[in-house]
Amino acid sequence: VQLQASGGGLVQAGGSLRLSCAASRRTFSTYDMGWFRQAAGKEREFVAAVNWSGGRTYYAESVKGRFTISRDNVKNTISLQMNSLKPEDAAVYYCARRGRGYSNYEALPEYDYWGQGTLVTVSS
Repeated sequence: VQLQASGGGLVQAGGSLRLSCAASRRTFSTYDMGWFRQAAGKEREFVAAVNWSGGRTYYAESVKGRFTISRDNVKNTISLQMNSLKPEDAAVYYCARRGRGYSNYEALPEYDYWGQGTLVTVSS
């Protein structure tokens, strides 16, 4: 499985970016997917997740109301629409595939394949 994240860049505080992640396998549509981020000097943290059908979404408290995760199971992609960006949102963002049979969407060990990351920089 290969995951290719894209869409990062430099944006001013208050601006928007849309990240995308393309998956290489047709079985993509049967897996939950998530976005994580890692700021410089910090641990990787959960941002958002979407279940296999796109019918359920989960967000970290810090991004609720500003970020929206979605998926397109025909195109094998997930997206993260990020609005009202803050300097503290700056990080490398990773998409990941969640393994089966787990119960905590926010837990890193539940994700078995990771993309290479895309850098988001937010200027104040």
